Amino acid sequence: MKLKIIHTNDLHSHFDNFAKAVTMINQHKDENTILVDAGDFADFKSIELQGTRGMAAVELLDAVGYDALTIGNNEMFNGAETLEHMAVQSSVPFISNNLFRKDETAIPGVRSSVILSKNGLRIFVTGASPDLGAFNEGLGFHSENYIITIAEELERNRGKYDLCILLNHVGTVADMDLAKEISGIDVIVSSHDHVLYQEAKVVNDTFIVSAGNFGEQIGVLEIEVKKSHKILLQSAVYNTKDSKPDEEIVAILKRSKETAIEILGKPLYTINEPLWHDVVGENPITNLIADGLKDMLNTDIGLINSGIVNAGIFSYVSNKKLIEICPSPLNPTSFEIQGKYILEAIQQSLDVQHCLLDGRGPGFRGKYIGGLHISGAQVVYDGLKVVEMRIDGEPIEKERWYSVASSDYLQRGSGYPSLAHNRNEFYRPEEIKEVIKMYAIKPEFVNRAYDKRIKELLKIKG
Repeated sequence: MKLKIIHTNDLHSHFDNFAKAVTMINQHKDENTILVDAGDFADFKSIELQGTRGMAAVELLDAVGYDALTIGNNEMFNGAETLEHMAVQSSVPFISNNLFRKDETAIPGVRSSVILSKNGLRIFVTGASPDLGAFNEGLGFHSENYIITIAEELERNRGKYDLCILLNHVGTVADMDLAKEISGIDVIVSSHDHVLYQEAKVVNDTFIVSAGNFGEQIGVLEIEVKKSHKILLQSAVYNTKDSKPDEEIVAILKRSKETAIEILGKPLYTINEPLWHDVVGENPITNLIADGLKDMLNTDIGLINSGIVNAGIFSYVSNKKLIEICPSPLNPTSFEIQGKYILEAIQQSLDVQHCLLDGRGPGFRGKYIGGLHISGAQVVYDGLKVVEMRIDGEPIEKERWYSVASSDYLQRGSGYPSLAHNRNEFYRPEEIKEVIKMYAIKPEFVNRAYDKRIKELLKIKG
């Protein structure tokens, strides 16, 4: 019995590429085909998803005829209620054997596995989601150890299938180890770390495949199943760049975007002062975020990089504007850190070239790192050197531990490595865009955002 597995992963809502990928998927489909996705299909940076509570993604999956999708971290980032809303209404099975509500009960609509039938062949499909650690509870989730849950799911279904496929969103390195540890997995569609395999890797009689990311490729694996044996017939990835966009997908996206814009574009409130933005120079919208974070998390200082936003807000605030200017699904985060590491980061921020570096990192959807902005502190600098820094009016002490309100991006040391030397981190479930939404409505915070916190020595003397 021949089986063709067409696989995608880590689309991250690159829907223009997806429209091209669908044309290529349809070209490769035949009567022996199943179509699967290994997670991070739905990235909520997308206006289409934000405005439809993820249903635009569900409609796309259904229209193309996917047989199963595993839940990646980006399907989780909008919270348990949104994931449930998507999974319950989807005709395409949302699969995760290790993801639960934070009270450890099952998430409605989410299945631990499915058994597909193709020309008499019984195909067992299961998958696991990444453990988001401290974020889990805030987003409404609980994760079990994926190695244990995968082994248990295989054992529960032993004898009910002819072929086992694992759609796993934990990373290619982890999947290599998993293939060595657990026997009986025939195919692993790997994802999460955006690795592209030009052809299948074979580990312990398990075929491992991955199609990169962003819909730039689709993967095709063809095998022949003879009783307990399987033979690799073909494994390849195909670039979608020159493919013509599928008209049905384009139409769905157009309709979804119009719906989303209508819902999200409605003004929430007006602002009296423009909150302009600058990647390098101190600006009021980034100061507003720093002030809001400090107030929200009740810390000694607020600290945020200007790359978190890519434009300012003028005249009014809407959910559409917030998504456009602050697309990163990063969370308000507090931690404790010694003064010397704060100083090191501020010093680095004075270098324009550093601020203009590519800011890529987990959860970051901007372009540049940007300069650091502070709340509750004042900095005086001379050229590229910090001359003085005060926190709550007192000189900063290098060995003292200070509480800082920031983002999980900076807490991990992304962009500013010295900030990774922290302890006692705490995460809020909101996103940074919601900090803007909460505090731009407060005139006292908008006015305070114009206060200069980082001043040049020559200008002070002048």
